[in-house]
Amino acid sequence: MNKTLNEELAELRALDRDALIERYRAETGRAPRQRNVAWLVRRLAWKAQERRLGGLSATARETLDRLIGEIELPTGERKPKTGGVMKKKSTGMSVGTTLTRVWHDKEIRVTVIDGGFEHDGVIHKSLSAVAHEITGSHWNGRLFFGLTARKRTS
Repeated sequence: MNKTLNEELAELRALDRDALIERYRAETGRAPRQRNVAWLVRRLAWKAQERRLGGLSATARETLDRLIGEIELPTGERKPKTGGVMKKKSTGMSVGTTLTRVWHDKEIRVTVIDGGFEHDGVIHKSLSAVAHEITGSHWNGRLFFGLTARKRTS
């Protein structure tokens, strides 16, 4: 039975993921890189169109092969963008600074240490992490400790 291209594409869209994976294996001879249904349908639709309408011309294939050969792929060695050591984001607070806040009638004390913030013997990477531990909800740490004023909208 000779199906039209539209019928074949409609049939692809009706298949479940497992059937699409099997169809992909049958068409290409290998397992798919992705298992996403939309991705599989697109790849199989391309193959169906290529089969019926023809693929790339010989000239287009030669051009693509030449361009691919000119691409310089990274070797895996990463170079810093700044040309030097990456700088750590500054909190603007000196080591040893103590921040205090009253929360539910309890005084909260946080000390700025090298690489983070210490609260009740626990070291946190950010003030937001400290505020989350205290309140159980997400807060901007600078706002929670009064270092930043809340923006007013009028």
